[in-house]
Amino acid sequence: MGDVALKAALYLKDKLGAEEFAEMSASGYFHPSGVWIDNSLIDMPQYPVGKFYFYKNPAGGSDVIIFISDAQPFIEKGYPYALEIIDFAVSLKVKRVYTFAAMPVPIEHTQLPEVHVVATQKEILDNFTKMNVKSMTTGQISGLNGLILGVAKEKGLDGVCLLGEIPLYTIQIENPLASMAVLDVLSRALHILVDLSQLQKHADQINQEIEHLIEYLKNPPEEEENPIDQREIDIIKKGLANSSSLPDSAKHHIDELFKQAQKDLSRAIELKKELDMWNVYERYEDSFLDLFKKPPKKNN
Repeated sequence: MGDVALKAALYLKDKLGAEEFAEMSASGYFHPSGVWIDNSLIDMPQYPVGKFYFYKNPAGGSDVIIFISDAQPFIEKGYPYALEIIDFAVSLKVKRVYTFAAMPVPIEHTQLPEVHVVATQKEILDNFTKMNVKSMTTGQISGLNGLILGVAKEKGLDGVCLLGEIPLYTIQIENPLASMAVLDVLSRALHILVDLSQLQKHADQINQEIEHLIEYLKNPPEEEENPIDQREIDIIKKGLANSSSLPDSAKHHIDELFKQAQKDLSRAIELKKELDMWNVYERYEDSFLDLFKKPPKKNN
């Protein structure tokens, strides 16, 4: 919900400059739910990719391994998927596993979200309490966000889940403010420096759009009035896309995906996901659509 966990992990990877060092095979964990069409020919879609990234802390503090996957496996495959991730973590001598999640609560979007914590050991909770982080007393953490920690505990690893608050009425809207709150707590816990300014800028943009929506709902225009036409909407969307913050590493990755998609159109799926993830599809829309244009026929 709110893309809280995914945004936090991606932002952390980019800001730390963490380097990819391993990829997890999706074989056996995912099943195709559709097909890809290229020039009227059917092809099977690519499986989601799970990648591991490494950050060596130059200050001598905690090193960090980040795991990011394009998707979660089907429910019946969740446990073995989490087990393979944790077994790999054990082989790398990982000491503690962190996951991120969203916590819908009755707050306003203008409020600074708090972070709640659950852990595998009481001593860990006590340390976070000293950092003024609330503990989540009851409830359930669904999906890999929680399952990975359960498997970690079975394997004797410490585990922590940091849950960022999001308003109940915005669960379908991305919430970079909650991602920022989660990363602030994590950076203090691991004694690493993470520049969160771009997340704050993105959060301000999202909040402005929510304000516009709320104002519109409170004061709907009369039927004969048309306060904004499609042309103006397109201008606003394009302006937001152009003003959104995009880390250099993300720009480089998008450029590489474009090059790959020009050679192999099936990579366009991964490219579209990346553009949507960073909310910059409008910026790249023309280039993206050009991928699907047939080259002109040559005259013999």
